[in-house]
Amino acid sequence: MSYHSYRKLARHLQKEAQSQHNNSEFTEDQKVRRCILTSNSFFFKLEDLKKLEPILKNILTYNKEFPFDVQPVPLRKILAPGEEEHLEFEEDDEEGGAGAGSPDSFPARVPGTLLPRLPSEPGMTLLTINIEKIGLKDAGQCIDPYITVSVKDLNGIDLTPVQDTPVALRKEDTYVHFNVDIEIQKHIERLTKGAAIFFEFKHYKPKKRFTSTKCFAFMEMDEIKPGAIVIELYKKPTDFKRKKLQLLTKKPLYLHLHQTLHKE
Repeated sequence: MSYHSYRKLARHLQKEAQSQHNNSEFTEDQKVRRCILTSNSFFFKLEDLKKLEPILKNILTYNKEFPFDVQPVPLRKILAPGEEEHLEFEEDDEEGGAGAGSPDSFPARVPGTLLPRLPSEPGMTLLTINIEKIGLKDAGQCIDPYITVSVKDLNGIDLTPVQDTPVALRKEDTYVHFNVDIEIQKHIERLTKGAAIFFEFKHYKPKKRFTSTKCFAFMEMDEIKPGAIVIELYKKPTDFKRKKLQLLTKKPLYLHLHQTLHKE
């Protein structure tokens, strides 16, 4: 039975099913049987229809050999900042176990949402932050890691559009490497007093099937200076108001950044 024959059968069955949809004289089973019998007399021989049986039985079954690997990609849920604290999650602190699962099992990638640098203005300063790497004791086990960057005021309100980095370039020892530039979407002089730049490290949890925040870091306005800087990591949930902060670990593991100021 050819591919085109299957297509004809599908179209015919659909047409017959629609025409019988509102006919209360037939049961659902009778409607299906009528569709098949009609299609059999119009398009196909009975032996051809019988060949459909194993296909229909296994159409939703994962078969690596038919005709290529079509393993379904699990649905992912990306949670809003702080939302994951209301769910049961694996322990991510210093004493907790590392997340289960192999990075090779879930190859899908999170797209980046990075924005270009703003136009320059006389006397105004723009900031480019290069996210070099982040230190984590279980760095190699983080699946599809990326960082969400936002600028918040003292009340946790966004002052600029939120940006996501692409998935990390590589994982090596206790580091996840990014080497990606973030263009802050507001001139430094126009940021409100007490504002801070937040970096939320996120990764995919295959057992829970959602993307979760593992830890976060932030940089305040007095830390905006040209050159390299390392900042501390804090436990989730992300505290944008910076009132209840708890270090992620006592080990010397940090977020490594490099800042570049642009001023005309």
